[in-house]
Amino acid sequence: MNVLVVTAVPAERDAVTRAFGEGSSTPTVIAGGVGPAAAAASTARALATGAYDLVVSAGIGGGFADLAPLASVVVADAIVAADLGAETAQGYVPVTGLGFGTVEHLPPAALVRTLADATGARTGTVLTVSTVTGTAARADELRARHPGAAVEAMEGFGVAEAAALFGLPVLEIRAVSNAVGPRDRDAWRIGDALAALTDAFGKIRPALEGWTPHEH
Repeated sequence: MNVLVVTAVPAERDAVTRAFGEGSSTPTVIAGGVGPAAAAASTARALATGAYDLVVSAGIGGGFADLAPLASVVVADAIVAADLGAETAQGYVPVTGLGFGTVEHLPPAALVRTLADATGARTGTVLTVSTVTGTAARADELRARHPGAAVEAMEGFGVAEAAALFGLPVLEIRAVSNAVGPRDRDAWRIGDALAALTDAFGKIRPALEGWTPHEH
């Protein structure tokens, strides 16, 4: 099975590739850029020039502390665009509430469970945002709208949109480097999160190799 893994930056790409040795089953791993637009464009370009069976968005992200503490790993059971919509006098309305578009992609449930079991990872909604959260008020607002949210990141929905365009299943795997809320860089654990990402991909390799597209 041919797998495309899309990260945002080279440090994340390298963390994933460290988990794989040489071999025909080694996935293609690219650093596609920061944000949903760059991720979608880079993923679509890769899919247009290669044959793949599965697309994975991977990297580090912010965790909602009660569901995803620092250095934990989350496998998304839903990939949601959290700020694609409109602000109104009555509050936020997702783009689907405006009568068009989509805001959610669902990874293959059986594969999500298999990977979570293999890694000891948590499962939950991974939110895609174009502006990362920097206040407690915004964190509370996101959790109120998305009670199952475990992680906030910036690329998953873009990767998922490109995968859907090509009719391919998608996963998102995130290691938690910081808490969603006020930005306290001294408390960030980026190195630990990257190490957790490497460890997770090392453990899920057999599951990825054994999964077949007809299960989607």
